[in-house]
Amino acid sequence: MSILDQLSATIEARKGADPDTSWTAKLLSKGPEKCAEKFGEEAVEAVIEAVKGDRAALTSEAADVLYHLLVMLAARDVSLAEVLAELERREGTSGIVEKAARPQT
Repeated sequence: MSILDQLSATIEARKGADPDTSWTAKLLSKGPEKCAEKFGEEAVEAVIEAVKGDRAALTSEAADVLYHLLVMLAARDVSLAEVLAELERREGTSGIVEKAARPQT
């Protein structure tokens, strides 16, 4: 089991936890919109560190991004396995070809 699988399982387990004792439960209790907002904040922080070139800070922010992505997915009942299956489906396909095949929205 990878660390992402472990983290995903921990987040799932915290769905019913007490928001006063679990940061994950607190985020999830605020709803999917707040989880998405927090993910966006963390993504911006990672971008800032990438631009600044601070490897240690970028590594830390990237970990925050992955955690908050998994929380956001859990808030909408999308599993890590579903995301990984989508990545596997795309494997070996040119990004340009894959993007062109997506339905236009």
